[in-house]
Amino acid sequence: MLPRVAVSRRDLPGAGLAQLADRCRLTVWDGDAPPAPAQLAGLVGDCDAALVLGTDRVDAALLDAAPRLRVVALASMGYDAVDVATANDRGVLVTHTPHVLAETTADVALALILLARRRIGAAVDTMRGGGWTHFRMDGFLGLDVHGATLGLIGYGQIGQALARRAAGLGMRIQHHDPSHAQDAVGSRAVGFDELLRTSDVISLHVPLTRRTAGLIGAAELARMKPTATLVNTSRGGIVDEVALVAALRAGTLHSAGLDVMVDEPRADPADPLFHEPHLVVLPHIGSATEATRAAMVDLAARNILAVLDGHDALTPLPGTPARRG
Repeated sequence: MLPRVAVSRRDLPGAGLAQLADRCRLTVWDGDAPPAPAQLAGLVGDCDAALVLGTDRVDAALLDAAPRLRVVALASMGYDAVDVATANDRGVLVTHTPHVLAETTADVALALILLARRRIGAAVDTMRGGGWTHFRMDGFLGLDVHGATLGLIGYGQIGQALARRAAGLGMRIQHHDPSHAQDAVGSRAVGFDELLRTSDVISLHVPLTRRTAGLIGAAELARMKPTATLVNTSRGGIVDEVALVAALRAGTLHSAGLDVMVDEPRADPADPLFHEPHLVVLPHIGSATEATRAAMVDLAARNILAVLDGHDALTPLPGTPARRG
């Protein structure tokens, strides 16, 4: 009998679903909206594997509903929606998609630096609203990116990819990450407080964990330069959004760019994040290129096939086993 695989979204890019369909029986969620937790549990209930997105909650309730489940493959690098300890206790392997989206996400981080620091977002909004009536020497004055100091909080794959891009713009680079020292790009390892105090641009590249939740709050924002720019392409819960808006309104922080927010998606036109002229907000598009999203789905599918065939998972979550014990 062919193994059963649940897939939490339809119309996923790439050839991954076709590869699974050749070897497995697929049960694909057919709704326009993402499945609610109970719906996802029903979808996965009698399956041997599941291919889900990083926003799908993988917790005890889901695992209780799926006693046959052997592997959950995330089409995502982040895994903060996974109860890793419970999955380990149940012997369920969980995989993610590192190595395929770092360069693409670093492109967006660099774009946010330019959009926010040079006030390009505000300029585009003014043009679209018909507000550009004459040229002014003091119009949309931003701050230089070349020659600025970039501080990277987290220096893994994405942080290092952004460092390479920033070096090409003539930026000085420093980072805070206890697991990474100086590298060939020339980034200097510094303490957290020093990075906050001395960086002109701060870009976040850490996973959302108990340790990093709320990492950038009012106290941290107050230690940054009033001319600093904050960029977040990691996870929304790392930044206190209320404190960020307050700092921008008070002028104690120059600008910010967010590709991630708390409680995504956000669709309220009155959302305070959408009305700050020194804040650029994107709808979580860091990995959104055709090639990268296809590679994420393909890697998730290959993880499932490897585990179902009795082999090690290709990219298990950090610190978790690659094979069921």
